[in-house]
Amino acid sequence: MRWFGAVGSSRDAAAARASRCLGKRMPAGGVGAALIAGEMRAHPLRTLIGILAIAAGVAMGYAVQLINRAALGELSATVNSLMGNADIELRGPRAGFDEALYPRIARLPEVAAASPVVEVDARVAGRDESLKLLGVDVFRAGYVTPNLVGRVALADRANGANGANGANGANGANGANGANGTNGTNGTNGTNGTNGTNGTNGTNGTNGTKAATLDLLDPDTVFLSPAALSWLALKPGDSLTVQVGLASVALRVAGVLPASGDAVRVGVMDIGAAQWRLQRLGTLERIDIKLKPGVDAEVFAHSLAPRLPAGVAPVTPGDNANRTSMLSRAYRANLNVLALVALFTGAFLVFTMQALAVLRRRAQFALLRAIGVTQRGVLWLVVSEGAILGVLGAAAGLVIGFAFAAAVLRYAGGDLGGGYFEGVQPRVHFDAMPAAIFFALGMAASVLGSLAPALEAARARPARALKAGDEEAPAARLRTKRAVTAALLALAAGLVAALLPPVAGLPVFGYLSIALLLLGGVLAMPALARAVFAGLPRSHHALPQLVLAQLANAPGRATIGLAGIVTSFSLMAAMAIMVSSFRMAVDDWLQLLLPAPLYLRASPGGDSAFLSPGDQAVIAATPGIARAEFLRATQISLDARLPPVSLLARPIDAHHPAARLPLTTAPRVPQAGEPPPVWISEAAADLYRMHTGQRITLPLAGQRLPFTVAGIWRDYARQFGAIVIDASDYRRLTRDTRVTDAALWLDAGVAPSQAIARLRERVHGGQRLEFAQPGEIRAASLHIFDRSFAVTYLLEAVAVIIGLFGVGASFGSQALARTREFGMLRHIGVTRRQIAAMLAMEGALVALLGVLAGLTLGLGLAMVLVHVVNPQSFHWTMSLHMPWGLLAALASAVVVAAALTALLSSRAAMSVDAVRAVRDDW
Repeated sequence: MRWFGAVGSSRDAAAARASRCLGKRMPAGGVGAALIAGEMRAHPLRTLIGILAIAAGVAMGYAVQLINRAALGELSATVNSLMGNADIELRGPRAGFDEALYPRIARLPEVAAASPVVEVDARVAGRDESLKLLGVDVFRAGYVTPNLVGRVALADRANGANGANGANGANGANGANGANGTNGTNGTNGTNGTNGTNGTNGTNGTNGTKAATLDLLDPDTVFLSPAALSWLALKPGDSLTVQVGLASVALRVAGVLPASGDAVRVGVMDIGAAQWRLQRLGTLERIDIKLKPGVDAEVFAHSLAPRLPAGVAPVTPGDNANRTSMLSRAYRANLNVLALVALFTGAFLVFTMQALAVLRRRAQFALLRAIGVTQRGVLWLVVSEGAILGVLGAAAGLVIGFAFAAAVLRYAGGDLGGGYFEGVQPRVHFDAMPAAIFFALGMAASVLGSLAPALEAARARPARALKAGDEEAPAARLRTKRAVTAALLALAAGLVAALLPPVAGLPVFGYLSIALLLLGGVLAMPALARAVFAGLPRSHHALPQLVLAQLANAPGRATIGLAGIVTSFSLMAAMAIMVSSFRMAVDDWLQLLLPAPLYLRASPGGDSAFLSPGDQAVIAATPGIARAEFLRATQISLDARLPPVSLLARPIDAHHPAARLPLTTAPRVPQAGEPPPVWISEAAADLYRMHTGQRITLPLAGQRLPFTVAGIWRDYARQFGAIVIDASDYRRLTRDTRVTDAALWLDAGVAPSQAIARLRERVHGGQRLEFAQPGEIRAASLHIFDRSFAVTYLLEAVAVIIGLFGVGASFGSQALARTREFGMLRHIGVTRRQIAAMLAMEGALVALLGVLAGLTLGLGLAMVLVHVVNPQSFHWTMSLHMPWGLLAALASAVVVAAALTALLSSRAAMSVDAVRAVRDDW
């Protein structure tokens, strides 16, 4: 008898076998192991589906964690490598600060050494990506950031380098020793080299050291990190061309930097050369400070901050690490939660399969109870089955997750589409802690999914459970007032949680709200299914009437199968609604921000390219250009603990700002005598607690200048805030006349292609300008949007596939459990084809109810995602948009899939002979 599994083919055989086991005093664990193994052998497909469900959830979560951890670790290593041995870093705005600050800092009594740094993200010729170029004083950097002191690697310097090595013995050639070699202080060490007979090479070493020092100071040379050399496919002696303004600057690769991480793409020049060649005369971007022994870095930073110019802040290595982590924290957290959704769905699948298995084996458990097995023994048996599924699934998930993470990092890099780790090429490393956590999560999900069915199996009364027709008793308890009350309480708690504020910048209560709403929705399904199926009108045709009677009078198994459908489809619908709402909001936002027919920018990336006042005048005077609006984009720091804020200087009509900005609040009309107006993004308003009408100060040109917040606007491009200022106010206050972008309106009859050709011809360096029309910008932006949600789509697809597996497992178990019912129908003349049609109709009706309930629940979850999780994670808002076409297609696919899986799963049950099917009826 199939439902009895490996224990035997009949009740008597099972009793005899169990009695022999007990008679031989076999330990309970041995009997349990035999029962579990027999059940798994009897139903290998169900077992495999359970293992795969848990494995998929664990694999996705573990892979996302490994990728994010590796990328973040490599990025942190890059930051630490560039900071070297510095205890404090004084960091200013992207436009830089006055270099006169450096000698003041270097003379402070707490400072052992200070190293000034020019930092520019330079566009590399022929590439869209930028290369970070640093200008350092090699004599100061040797004490503070030795990783930034280049090593000459040209063939004509090889003898000199070897001589320097001989002169310094075991110390090797480094920046400090090279300088000493030039001064002859280590001349005596030259005679003590490893090869004493080569003492005459000391002079060559000195000459080589002098030449190496000259290369370090040569204004035409640059030293590249190994990662930059590999990325650019260059070698020492080659030429590197970067864009400065609209001109090209050629630099000779004179050597390499010390290896300091696979992700460090950086070039180093002499600081004077960098200021001259990169047009940064008189400015610095940062100062690296090494403190004297005994000086506390935190205390020193706190005391130094008030004495610094506006916009310059002291940053410790810990602050750098926190800022690096904060750049992607919300994105990583949301990915991890989304990955756990697959595991959550897997837990429901395990619940579905275990609950149906318990119903199918109800008489078997009752027989075990009748021959002496305790309630605790039955509970242990079912929970152990779930634990074994969890162990096998979690172990498989860790292996799959590690392999998937390694493949992603190898072929796609560490960026999962969010743009936070572009250019990072980390390697995956096994870490015991995340592995242990996800293994425990996988096992816990499986055990928790088995707990409710195990409790039901243990509580069943043997006398009643031994009789046929008792299968609906457990499901009836799910339709009690207590279950309905629990569902309502969970739903109410979910609504309350959605109203709570974020915790440490993360929507913790938003996640809790989603979990509670899901729980409440699933708990409400038994009562809802009973009410819906009982209320459906009866058909005059025999088969539909049998289907409706089955669902109305015995909805227990259907209710259990609904859990997986409702869970997977509600999450699928919620994600589809959220992504569609976000995409539509971005599209509308782009349409408002792109009113001109043509746009240009000096460079697609970096901050070394710009348009000078002369370039701007030529562009505005070009025939065919009716009007040109120029934009200056830079960054300022409002809080050293947070990433910088973008400052956008562009023409804005203070009386009609909504013509250029998607405002979310009513604009404030400027009043006479007020400070100049600025318009802040939603992220800036949330992060810095700003509001319309508030007077704020911004660090510009080394001063803190007053402004008035005249409105709040929606910005989907800058997560950590943006501030818009009128271009004329910006130029008047900062004397900065450079711009980076331009919006161009054309004369009537002038095509964009004609305007582009004229601009390239008239503007000096016009071939380096990048042009785009609004449609191209929108298409590129939406492509980036879709790429950023690629992992989301993958995780969502995994959850849906797990849900469909659950549908198949659910109807397969139902069909096997109803073998006797089908046998009876066969005896009264119902054909196998008609039984298959009945099962298909049942599957479609159950799936339709699950889809409708899931869609309703998914709408509620989408409201939480759109109005709670997104604003609390990324500080932007959007309107809800329903993708009805996509939802209808998904709903139809689930209903059809359910009907087909019900039909296919019924084949085993219908293959049993009608007489055999009812032979063992109790």
